[in-house]
Amino acid sequence: MIELNSELPSELVPLSWLIGLWEGTGIVHYVVGDEVREHEFGQRLSFTHDGLPYLNYSSYTWSLGATGSNDQPMPHVVETGYWRLSRPSHTGDAGPGMLPGIGDRPYSSAQAVEELRNSDGGFDIEVSLVHPLGVSELYVGQIKGPRIDLATDAVMRTASAKEYTAATRLYGLVDSKLLWAWDIAALGQDLRTHSSGSLTRVE
Repeated sequence: MIELNSELPSELVPLSWLIGLWEGTGIVHYVVGDEVREHEFGQRLSFTHDGLPYLNYSSYTWSLGATGSNDQPMPHVVETGYWRLSRPSHTGDAGPGMLPGIGDRPYSSAQAVEELRNSDGGFDIEVSLVHPLGVSELYVGQIKGPRIDLATDAVMRTASAKEYTAATRLYGLVDSKLLWAWDIAALGQDLRTHSSGSLTRVE
């Protein structure tokens, strides 16, 4: 059972089942031309909040079957970002920059958040993710109960980053496990299967 913090912003209630620390394993399986790139990894993923109407997200992975110095697991890939409901901006919102909001914070009640439901009965969401090797992704999509569907609206790359043009992600809560799948278009390939994982909440 998930116990919700009474101080949880109303806008985070649809996303609240994500909050916590999750750990598990996954597999990369990506076909590049005639080559299949495949390996297993461990993952630690966290969703937290700091009283503002978005979730802080971080993911850390390590290669299974490979060790680095001191026989420690070999670090693999990290990413960090923010998840929030997609809704109109309001004078009560902070920003841009360090500017404070003016007046009351919007969507501060469950009734107000319910007005954000889309025609499919879910909530539109926005996810911003940053990778340390020069890639930033903006996803848009929907959360509907225990399922999340995302697709990139924009991908930005530095000149030194590897080619990466689009992605989709799927998350679902199934039998208390967080399952996810990530398809990408990269290295000259069209959008295709890339990786997936199964995580269990540890706190």
